[in-house]
Amino acid sequence: MIRQFLHRTHLCAVIVVLLALVPRAQAEMEHATLALPADGMHFLALYAAQDFHFFEQQGLDLKTVFIAGIGSFNAVVSGAADFSVGSGASLARAAARGQPMLAIANMSSRPTWAVAVRKDITDAAHFDPQAPLTTRAQVLKGLRMGIGGINTVAHAYLKVIAKAGGVDPDNAMVVAAMQPPDVIAALSRKAIDGFVDGPPWPQKTVQDGTTMIIAEGIAGDPDWLAPIGSGVIITRPQTCIQHRSLCEKMGRGVAMGARFIHEHSAEAAESLKKRFPQVDAIALARSLTIVQMATPDPPLVEEAAIVNGDRVNVEAGLLAEGDMLKSYKELFDNEFVR
Repeated sequence: MIRQFLHRTHLCAVIVVLLALVPRAQAEMEHATLALPADGMHFLALYAAQDFHFFEQQGLDLKTVFIAGIGSFNAVVSGAADFSVGSGASLARAAARGQPMLAIANMSSRPTWAVAVRKDITDAAHFDPQAPLTTRAQVLKGLRMGIGGINTVAHAYLKVIAKAGGVDPDNAMVVAAMQPPDVIAALSRKAIDGFVDGPPWPQKTVQDGTTMIIAEGIAGDPDWLAPIGSGVIITRPQTCIQHRSLCEKMGRGVAMGARFIHEHSAEAAESLKKRFPQVDAIALARSLTIVQMATPDPPLVEEAAIVNGDRVNVEAGLLAEGDMLKSYKELFDNEFVR
């Protein structure tokens, strides 16, 4: 009897402790909003963190909203969102204009954009994919190109490639802002001649036989562009001061996602398939390889990545050379992903 009494007493004590922990755990769950500029495979570390509940494990309830192009960055500037995914170029450009933000992680430290042009055009031009970039980029002259958004980093990349071939990016090309599904449709009816984007869209159109790649960041076009910041988690500096735990939970969740996609390729591929069901297995596998190559583990922000982003601003004509920052050290903090 005494043994049964002690056992029941111990069991009741355990239940009381567990019940006491439930409201405490709920109280520790914090809420944040992340603004995404587009769906892109180079955000895979983020997708993995969502799909495998790494943010919840850190105590973060993360709501994702889609705000096209540079609008996602501006949502953080205005306070409408806690975090956004942007670029080192946008980060440097905002700081030059008196709106310094803070980068706490970088999901893509190598450029994954590619410039794709319709195959009938490259065939007619006797395009040589092995030629130097200065020669390859000349095919852009007079073309109509699809971009995700005006003055986005992908648009800036297209300008950089055009200039490498001696093509005036503002007067010798026509650009139209459109999302990937619209790009694919516009290519099929020859309403545009090509586009710039990250995986899986260039890989998909190449696999479909629709386009050829004339320049690809991951292959070193141009050779000065790596490291780069094209999947940068950005927030307001005061967020990490006033709500430090938000930045800690966000950074740790992304870091767990980055490691996961390197260690669990099959599961990472499933995250991509779920979001990009229209992409065939070959294009998806090629895209996953590119994303893994570009994703650092841990996802640290390198100062050189922001410097190169600022150079992209200048090369693309988005900033004057004199507007480049003298120092970039205040624009990032790697403590949250270590």
